Amino acid sequence: MTPIYSHRQKQTILRRHFRSTQSLFIFFSWRAAILTTLISCEAETLSDISVYELGEEFPGGTTTNNFLFGSNAFTMPVSNITPEHESLFFSGNGFFNQSWVQAPASTKNRDGLGPLYNARSCSSCHFKDGRGRPPLKHESHFSSLLLRLSIDGEGPHGGPVPDPVYGNQLQPFTILGVPAEGTPSVTYVHHPGLYPDGTPYELIHPTYEISDLAHGPMDSTLRISPRVAPSVVGLGLLEAIDEKKLLAMQDENDNNDDGISGRINWVWDVTSEALTIGRFGWKSEQPSVLQQSAGAFIGDMGITSHIFPIQPCTNFQLECAEARDGGNPELSDSILERVVTYTRLLAVPGRQRYNDPATLRGKKIFGDIGCASCHVPSHRTSTDFDLVELREQTIWPYTDLLLHDLGENLSDNRPVFDAMGTEWRTPPLWGLRFYRVVNGHQRLLHDGRARGIEEAILWHGGEAKYSRDEFKNISLEDRNLLVQFVESL
Repeated sequence: MTPIYSHRQKQTILRRHFRSTQSLFIFFSWRAAILTTLISCEAETLSDISVYELGEEFPGGTTTNNFLFGSNAFTMPVSNITPEHESLFFSGNGFFNQSWVQAPASTKNRDGLGPLYNARSCSSCHFKDGRGRPPLKHESHFSSLLLRLSIDGEGPHGGPVPDPVYGNQLQPFTILGVPAEGTPSVTYVHHPGLYPDGTPYELIHPTYEISDLAHGPMDSTLRISPRVAPSVVGLGLLEAIDEKKLLAMQDENDNNDDGISGRINWVWDVTSEALTIGRFGWKSEQPSVLQQSAGAFIGDMGITSHIFPIQPCTNFQLECAEARDGGNPELSDSILERVVTYTRLLAVPGRQRYNDPATLRGKKIFGDIGCASCHVPSHRTSTDFDLVELREQTIWPYTDLLLHDLGENLSDNRPVFDAMGTEWRTPPLWGLRFYRVVNGHQRLLHDGRARGIEEAILWHGGEAKYSRDEFKNISLEDRNLLVQFVESL
């Protein structure tokens, strides 16, 4: 059984690892120089996806975690972390994993929970820095899946308009004296199908309902969007991809006539007070790890920060507005910086079956049927990113960070800035092979409806319809090879 380490134990292990493997890091530095020379910075235009490509076993470049796998595979810092950031990382790890409590409390650095919330800690949704899921049959509560809410219209910066009574997110938990907003539930309808070769499959379609509403009915135009908590490894590397490369990849009008028209979601950056490129969230609705983190603190745990200093209590939620807070703001800049540093410097685990003949055959099929058009394998990070560890890294996240139309079957009918209801950001695939061992499941897509890679592919429509149909039409052996390849990432 893989041991479970505390953040203090992990810090000790990491330091010992550094001291005992200095020569290994010299080797990685040498290898990075070779990679820089041999791999084009324009890594998006790969010449042949069917063969082994130098460095792909290190998805995070020289930041890759090749030290600790198993159930703790997502918990390690980048391998080249500096002493300054190492201290911030392990401090942030503590705040990421520890539960927050209702104010006032003796734990001044951790009080201010609520008054409305979805979780008591970041790790409640991102357990072991991994991926959440919808509730299973025997579970009645939503622990790592939440419901976004909005009504018809457009906000002042182009974002969604919150429900006037319940806000922009259903929060089923509260502190003492504050009524819970409502109780979410999900049911599934089973849809059997057949491949052209006669092989059966089954998809499940979710329907969400909210009962026990505390403040009366919701708006008649309410739109509900379920969102599973994604894995948080590699976020800093995705943030380090240069904006120019994202702009170069978008093809909003499909000018190259390949059926793929990925585009950027221009979203509101609270800090700069301007529209900027979205990178994070299921619809690329957040521009940075900082804003994503601060948004999760206020939305998921009810903890204010200098970025979001006001509790999202509506005019109908009097008890919420009158509840005692844990300070103004409740989250200090120092703690926020530590949590953001922690999430930016979580390392992507290395690959192990990258050069197997079967893996490479599956990789070729992945490219042949067009999956790599959106799940772009490789990128090169910026030369001047603010975290020195993440600069000039050749990375293999298998995403373009762009919005793509995936069809009506996956639509949430909820626009977010430029993203329409049918549009979703291409999720990165790195680390996917560890979901089962880290989080005990492989529920995929934005709401976790897919019970594995095969079902996730079968749900694709819109721009991905060609790739989905090609997947259906290839042989059972080739389908299995493609799935095995994705499971190797």
